[in-house]
Amino acid sequence: MQGRVIKFDDAFEVVMGSACRLGTERVGVECALNRVLAEDVASDICLPPFNKSAMDGFACRRADLANELTVVETIPAGYMPQKTIGQSECAKIMTGSVVPEGADCVIMVEYTESVAENKIRFTGKDTADNICLKGEDTKKGDIVLRAGRIIKAQHIAVLASCGCVKPLVSLQPRVGIIATGDELVEPGRKPAAFQIRNSNGPQLAAQVTGAGAIATNYGIAADTEEALNSVVESAIAENDVVILSGGVSVGDYDLVRGILEKNSVELLFERVAVKPGRPTVFGVLNEPARRYCFGLPGNPVSTFIMFELLVKPFLFKMMGHNFKLAFTYRQLEKTIKRRKTERDSWLPVVFTGNGKIKSVEYHGSAHINALCEADGLLCIPAGVAEIKEGTTVVVRQI
Repeated sequence: MQGRVIKFDDAFEVVMGSACRLGTERVGVECALNRVLAEDVASDICLPPFNKSAMDGFACRRADLANELTVVETIPAGYMPQKTIGQSECAKIMTGSVVPEGADCVIMVEYTESVAENKIRFTGKDTADNICLKGEDTKKGDIVLRAGRIIKAQHIAVLASCGCVKPLVSLQPRVGIIATGDELVEPGRKPAAFQIRNSNGPQLAAQVTGAGAIATNYGIAADTEEALNSVVESAIAENDVVILSGGVSVGDYDLVRGILEKNSVELLFERVAVKPGRPTVFGVLNEPARRYCFGLPGNPVSTFIMFELLVKPFLFKMMGHNFKLAFTYRQLEKTIKRRKTERDSWLPVVFTGNGKIKSVEYHGSAHINALCEADGLLCIPAGVAEIKEGTTVVVRQI
């Protein structure tokens, strides 16, 4: 497959078809944020667990709304009623409290008046029940969260309310990140006239963390076989996935493909028909343990886009989550033209005030600042030279 360019959709199928699930572990619910749930969760109780007052007021019988009502007890939250509500009786009740037996509605305190000690009268015309019935949200045994869900703050609340204090979650992939190139210096150093700062390493680490995996940044590997092989060996031994940026083209110092093969990585593709991002490599190592290696282009926009399109969904699949890209449909404010049409092309775009989209100033795959201004990415499919003003297009949000 040396040098052959494959379509992006084919590359995506190869990557996703290679992903194997990792193991699982139980974590405290307070540590479960952004983890992927590995089993269905059922509620161990009904929710609400009792008939619950929806507001402050008086619990009574609807049949007695025209009568003076005798207040037989006061029911605060966290208290079990001691009285059963009989004819022309009521109980003063607080929001969230247990509705006493015999009562079938709660009248709002605003629609009552005191007529004597421990006696009230309903002053409204009618009332809703104002009762949250036992189990109306969730029945005991109901599945409340399905395996494969990314746990967000609202899911933490559901887990806690259902007594799932140690949910089973997928292990997080360990991802080693290596930037290659003698022209690179770390961000804390001021580059010389012939150097640039390593932006890919921090960017990829942030993207990996955002995808719920564990990132280890191995820094910069020099453009020598010995230096690159040493750090690749270590990264493969210590991680489930290794991502390299740079060194994947065909220049004299583009050593990544050869080093991966030297480390028994089977390369499944080496170039992808997408712009930016064509020199993208993917391979698998099966022994002594299954490992995955991505070689991404060195330019930061290419690195960012290929991670979002290929690596992110792959990492989520390793954790059992079916990642779906966030898309929106917008009209194009101004016609976009291009000369070369042999590849899919991704362009940064911005949402306009009139609800349309337009391209941002973009100088190519090294222009990472363009992504900072962008709201999304527009894909121009291979073979398409022009998209006319007013055309409704699909935008991948970033």
